[in-house]
Amino acid sequence: MSIQRYNTAMNVREEVKIMLGSKCMTITELAKRMSELSGKNYTQSLISHKLASESLKYTEMKLICKILGYRIYIDIDEIRLGK
Repeated sequence: MSIQRYNTAMNVREEVKIMLGSKCMTITELAKRMSELSGKNYTQSLISHKLASESLKYTEMKLICKILGYRIYIDIDEIRLGK
């Protein structure tokens, strides 16, 4: 059984931009909050680079969701898995 690559219409960068817009928050403000909560140094340029290069870690996306009041849901695609 081969598993096909999941092709999304929206990438992480677009998703985060929509989430930020819904909360009227800038990437600079997000970076500041991420730094405060994680103890790591996040800057606007670092977040922008990670979004543009799609190199954002899952833990970073979870942190962004926590800050912006979103949750990540993972659903099993039963048809794709042959069930």
